[in-house]
Amino acid sequence: MIQVKPQKFKAEDEEMLRRAIGVFVWGSWARVGRWAAIGPRSRRARKFQNFGDGSAICFPVVALFGERYIRVGAGTIIGPYSSLAAGVSPHHELDVETAVSIGDRCLIGKGSGIVSHHSVIIGDDVFTGHNVYITDANHGYEDVEQPIGRQFSPPQPVSIGSGSWLGHGVIVLPGVAIGRNVVIGAGAVVTSDIPDFSVAVGNPARVIRRYFPDRGWVAQAPD
Repeated sequence: MIQVKPQKFKAEDEEMLRRAIGVFVWGSWARVGRWAAIGPRSRRARKFQNFGDGSAICFPVVALFGERYIRVGAGTIIGPYSSLAAGVSPHHELDVETAVSIGDRCLIGKGSGIVSHHSVIIGDDVFTGHNVYITDANHGYEDVEQPIGRQFSPPQPVSIGSGSWLGHGVIVLPGVAIGRNVVIGAGAVVTSDIPDFSVAVGNPARVIRRYFPDRGWVAQAPD
């Protein structure tokens, strides 16, 4: 019986194979991302209250439900690994017509979350960094006999004005109104209203610069 010794790959052969596999994997993942993204003509987009032309929710999506309460404007991109939810669960019936409204030409960064039980309104041309979280709802803790995860405080509307920028990791909490053309610095936690044409940073977020028509941009002492 003739024994055939297995051939060993040379280093250059292994490198060529590694590159070929890499090209295949990256190419396949890119195609999956294009095919699985939610666009205005996809079946999933029909579930939304409105899904504008040129908009897309990139693949993969972490959580998506309550689409009938969600409006997405035209030319808006929501990055991959994001969550977009109206209500606590897919079967949650809300007492509003629109719980989430995202304007035209917005860019919501990768890994971000928008959760609404009542009203989150995002204007036009709003951009965010990665891992931004925006919500109008929070858990209560008053009943010491119940798990906090099963208690909810009344939702409070949130609005973000057109032209604003929210940096990486910003958190916007219930009841907040952010004005037009506002910069929220990375990692800030917004717990109160921020006026138009201002820059806010920190936890809790505090205004450090404001624009005045007669004075231009003026530094502000944090409260």
